Amino acid sequence: MGNRKVPGYNEFIKKVNFHREEKRRKAVKTKKKKIRIAHFLPIYAMILPGFLYLIINNYLPMFGIIIAFKRLDFRKGILFSDWAGLDNFKFLFASGNAFRMIRNTILYNVVFIILGIVMGVTTAILMNEVTSKGALKAYQTLILIPNLMSFVIINYLVYAFLAPDTGLVNNSILLKLGKAPISWYTNAKYWPFILTFVNMWQSIGFTTVIYYSSIIGISTDYYEAATLDGASKWQQITNITLPLLKPTIITLFILSLGRIFGSNFGLFYQVPRNQGMLYPTTQTIDVFVFNALMNNNDYSMSSAASVFQSVAGAITLISANALIRKVQPEDSLF
Repeated sequence: MGNRKVPGYNEFIKKVNFHREEKRRKAVKTKKKKIRIAHFLPIYAMILPGFLYLIINNYLPMFGIIIAFKRLDFRKGILFSDWAGLDNFKFLFASGNAFRMIRNTILYNVVFIILGIVMGVTTAILMNEVTSKGALKAYQTLILIPNLMSFVIINYLVYAFLAPDTGLVNNSILLKLGKAPISWYTNAKYWPFILTFVNMWQSIGFTTVIYYSSIIGISTDYYEAATLDGASKWQQITNITLPLLKPTIITLFILSLGRIFGSNFGLFYQVPRNQGMLYPTTQTIDVFVFNALMNNNDYSMSSAASVFQSVAGAITLISANALIRKVQPEDSLF
């Protein structure tokens, strides 16, 4: 009787062993997970400040989008102010400034994008031809310094050249050429050229570094083979450098199109010193939003202009990427 096994005994033992094995596996898995978390904890700690900044600076302010659709009354607060629907947008586009600021923003950005690509690629190719390491470091430093400058400093540098009475251009150049001094800050026609020059001088270093880093990543085998075949420098640039640089150019082009309805506030507000007489050629959407906010206290219309700017930029970026994806899928962003 003692040797007889209870019916179902083997199945019971199997279930017990199975549950023990499952418990052991879970314990091992939990231990490994804790070790993995502890291993990556310093990385998570490093990411946390940037992640919090992203949430606070980029996502929480998105709540303010509803101001564009409200008749903002501070006594009622944002949530309880009366809804205005699209009235703020209608008033924005019915004003005489709408066409001017949108035109200026788009046209400046088109010029900046084209010149940025041409000058950035050209400068990067020229830097790649420099053989002296010391000279190359000097060129890289000199070309990047303007990009690190605040527009407050750039504003004073520009004013030092263009000041009506003490400016370098009027007193040291035009005077010696026998020409009358120019009141730069009251003549709007000069500022498309001034702002374009200042923007290229200030931003070309950043784009050049990006293109240069892509160029030095190209294998030298291509150039060695081309040299053996008797290809000139120009042929190497047109047949090797530019085709292999095309993905980088397209990526920066698409990203630039996403900002085509935005503008550098420092460039268009501080450099022209917010002179009203220059608005026909210097007022962009960002400048209009700031002036409407600070001078007119029109928070709703300012918010409407910003929402229009963001939505139009997003549509432009998505459309450009869709076009690139249709023509050349491997070069699209998403």
